[in-house]
Amino acid sequence: MARHNETPEGRSVRLLRVGEQVRHALSDILMRGEVHDPTLAGHSVSITEVRMSPDLRHATAFVMPLLGGDADAVLKALRTNTAFLQSEVARRVNTKYAARLKFLLDESFDEGSHIDALLRSPKVAQDLGDAD
Repeated sequence: MARHNETPEGRSVRLLRVGEQVRHALSDILMRGEVHDPTLAGHSVSITEVRMSPDLRHATAFVMPLLGGDADAVLKALRTNTAFLQSEVARRVNTKYAARLKFLLDESFDEGSHIDALLRSPKVAQDLGDAD
C-alpha cells in the first residue's frame, strides 16, 4: 500500500522538497559567481535536477552547461569545488546533516532528442500514417 506522502514516482514529497531547495541554493551560488573558478565564471550552468538519498545525506545534482559547450570542463570544475559548494549549500539549506554533493551530466536532453528523432523517422511515420 502506498504511503500518502509519496509521489507516483515513489519518492517522498520531503525528498523532492529538499532536493528542490538544494537545486535553488546551487543555482543561486553559481548565478552570483560565488565560486572563484575561471571555468565556471566563463560558462552559464543549469542545475536541472537534484535527487536526494532517503536519509538526505547525499545529493546528486544533474547539470548542463547552457548550449552544451565544454560539458567535461564544467563538470571537472564543479567536482573540484565540491567542498566549497557543500559548505555553502549546508549554510543555506537547513537540514540535520550537510548533504554530500555529487555532480553528473544531465543526459535527459540527449535522450529526448533521440526519441524525437525516432518518432520523426520515415518508418515510424509510415506506421502512424496507416493508423489513420
